[in-house]
Amino acid sequence: MALRLIAKDPNTDGANCPTVWVDEDRQELILQGWKVDEETRSDCLANGPIPDGEEVVRLPMRMVAVIREACDVADRSTVR
Repeated sequence: MALRLIAKDPNTDGANCPTVWVDEDRQELILQGWKVDEETRSDCLANGPIPDGEEVVRLPMRMVAVIREACDVADRSTVR
């Protein structure tokens, strides 16, 4: 798996922060974020279960541009 780093949240310490990658081989976005609190998790569960192999994470709105960039990279990597 070859992960392409898109960006880390610039408003954090650079070590423990939300991060976005693209896995071009598997054509997936990889997101690292903060764990959600129990109230948020409960709200998410109102829409259905969260399978054991999945998790809900929180990313700050200031990372929207980074996520758009990752989506653009992912779109380009599917055109081979």
